[in-house]
Amino acid sequence: MRIQRYIAKDMRTALGQVREAMGPEAVILSSGTVGDQVEVVAAVDVEVAREHAAPRGAPQVIPVENPANAPARRASSQFSEALIPRQQRADAAAPALAAAAASDEAPAQNELAAEVKDMRRMLEAQLSTLAWNDMSRRSPLQAAMLKELAQLGISQDLSNSLARKIPANLTFSAARRFALATIARTVQVTGDRWLETGGRIAFAGPAGAGKTTLIAKLAARWVLRHGPRRVALVSADAVRIGAHEQMHMLGRLLGVTAHTVYDVAELPELLDSLSGQQLVLIDTAGASPRDPDLARRLRLMNQQQSKIETSLVIPASIQAGAIEEAIKLFEVAQPKSCVITKVDEAVSLGGVLSALVRHKLPAAYISDGQRVPEDLQPARSHGLVSRAVEIASRNGATADDEVMQRRITGGAHGRR
Repeated sequence: MRIQRYIAKDMRTALGQVREAMGPEAVILSSGTVGDQVEVVAAVDVEVAREHAAPRGAPQVIPVENPANAPARRASSQFSEALIPRQQRADAAAPALAAAAASDEAPAQNELAAEVKDMRRMLEAQLSTLAWNDMSRRSPLQAAMLKELAQLGISQDLSNSLARKIPANLTFSAARRFALATIARTVQVTGDRWLETGGRIAFAGPAGAGKTTLIAKLAARWVLRHGPRRVALVSADAVRIGAHEQMHMLGRLLGVTAHTVYDVAELPELLDSLSGQQLVLIDTAGASPRDPDLARRLRLMNQQQSKIETSLVIPASIQAGAIEEAIKLFEVAQPKSCVITKVDEAVSLGGVLSALVRHKLPAAYISDGQRVPEDLQPARSHGLVSRAVEIASRNGATADDEVMQRRITGGAHGRR
């Protein structure tokens, strides 16, 4: 058993030193303060400590010399030495005896592993409590802003980055405005360029994201603004039943031409025939990660970047993790923009905002209802942030100390 004392400027730094020098199996024995610094005493098994030895140039580690620990160290050493001949005898034993021993020891090993996991969870909970309490005491403004951003649903990594940028001399209200304004400046938008100048846009996204309804809104807006000429609708969705018929019905209602292809590979030839159209809206099949044909379709869309712009349709009603999964799933097609749909069904916009900032994906429009064409407007960065605040306030979003403890621990050990 090795016991070491770590001294750092704050609890997070001290915990990071413990993890770096002694590994994840370290046990915190005590913590306290030494002047303006934090002191943490940790212990780890000697063999584990050798595997996680601190590299050259690591922060200073002060060993704790306690004579009372000498008997425990001798006992640990004797125990380790006694294991060596036992292992040698086990290796020399007959295979049948080894198999029987393994069978007998398996339940005990499983039970021991479960106990170790439980102990580790308890230690992590204690460490997170210490880290959050230390931050609340040393940097109350930063802690308050982290809690505010968590209530909005902003991701952990983005919240930490924003909190570090806030000047220490601001009041809470000023710091809140600073953080929200920083998010708004970071979110990219495209403006109303599709309805102003046209384009050839293929909409991709998860099944049920609202792509067909979005196309109906955009087409209706174009007809109201420019008339039914020089606009065409294309259905490339051969998966959903009735998708082609739905697109042709929409074309008849708006008085615009509608076309059908049964595979994305047929798009180049059709687009050549539509060279006179100023706006071409393409509906693609909704997909899931288990769709065996998705990768091929996305590669074909990527190969046609010179002719079409791929826009990812993101429903705001799904969880932040699902939004990240959708963006990664469709990144093969290299979307140049996104449209945020189902905002009226969302319980939080923090996940969407975090994804837009992290992936630098410009937002084109937001759709917040089923009415055609009323429930559609160009995306505005400040409007998105304001809507996020409004939704969080309406839903009574909160972030208690337990939530913050988990977030700050994840920030110290890496994003989970």
